Parts: sequence; C-alpha cells; structure tokens
Amino acid sequence: DPLIVGMVGNLEPEKPEFREYLGRYHKDPLFRGIRCGNIWGRNVVTQVENAEFVAGIKELAAADLSMDTANPSPALIQAMVRLTDQVPGLRLVLDHLPGMEPPADPAARRTVENNLRELAKRNVFVKVSVVARRVDGKVPTDLAFYKPRLDLIWDIFGEDRLIYASDWPNSAGNWVPYATELALVREYFMAKGRPAAEKYFWKNSIAAYKWVRRDPSQPQL
Repeated sequence: DPLIVGMVGNLEPEKPEFREYLGRYHKDPLFRGIRCGNIWGRNVVTQVENAEFVAGIKELAAADLSMDTANPSPALIQAMVRLTDQVPGLRLVLDHLPGMEPPADPAARRTVENNLRELAKRNVFVKVSVVARRVDGKVPTDLAFYKPRLDLIWDIFGEDRLIYASDWPNSAGNWVPYATELALVREYFMAKGRPAAEKYFWKNSIAAYKWVRRDPSQPQL
C-alpha cells in the first residue's frame, strides 16, 4: 500500500549474518533502518558494550540508515550517549520519551537531562509519543498535566528534532484511546504555530528516516 513510505526492521547488529541481511534489505527503498532497545528480550544498555554490536551499527550508519530505540530509561539514554560517541554519524531516534518516568532523585534527574542535552547536539530525533498515561486508573485529558515533560523535551531538542508517532496499536485501546493521545499532541504543537506543528507531524520524519513519497498525493518538502 503506498500509504506506507517506510519500515524499520528487526535485525541484530552483533550477529554474524547482520551484514548479509543489511545488504539484502537495504536494496529495498522501504527499508529505512532497524530498532534496538529494551525490547524482544534484549538490553541495548549491555549491547553497546559489545564490539560486534557497535561494528554492526557502524555498518548501519555507513548505509545511511537509522536506528530506533525502544522503551526509554535513564540507563538507555546514557547508553545512547556512549553509542553515538563511537558512531558519530548514526541517525538515532529515541522513541516514546514522554513516557519515561524521570528519576525521583534530583541528581539522577539532572544526569538524565544532561545526557539528553548532549544527544540534542548530535544527529538524534525524538518521538513525542506515549504522552497520555494512566494515573490512579484514570487518563488525564488536560494538557496542563503533561505539559512539564513536553516543555522539557521541546526546550532540549527544539522544533527540528521532534517527530510524531502514534504508538499504534497500543494507543488504540490497550493503554489509552488513540483519539486522546492525538488530541493532546495536536493541542500542544498547534500552540507552537502551524510551521512547528507541520515539522512535528511530518516534515521532521523525512529528516529522521529519509523516506520518499510513493504517491503524488503525498506531501514533499
């Protein structure tokens, strides 16, 4: 379906067959990168200490493909600083950052914020997704409840590095109604002005994934 302009795959950079798979899938213009993180029983925090993993990520970056993370935590954020130290050319996408619970300890919270500010200097994008969350069994729908986290991310990364993500199908009912999630980010980003909202909802995703439209009705920069 031409609605789909790109896919992110599940390849393991530390595996011997990674280079073969990467070369095979890279021939397809729909293949835009891979996802590594705290997902599928893996732990990217320990993977970044693996020389074979880092070598695979260097191959990914050399192919001009991106890497998405999964399920952010303070340890994952710090690990991404270490990874981009070793692979400066990597296009990295931090997923679901508003859903990460900040540390209660002030010093630990400052460390997380400092790591995010360091990543903001690099080729790093952020999915502003998993904004809505349940609190005492209810999902607040007032944007003011979520605004402090969103403001922090906006302050650190700015309008050119934030991208929309639906977190579908989780956001279609497993956690919160999709319409609730969409309404919150729409209200927040439209308040920044239409140019900033357009960057968030589609333009920045081109910079993050370098997807190419497949139908004349699809937008282009």
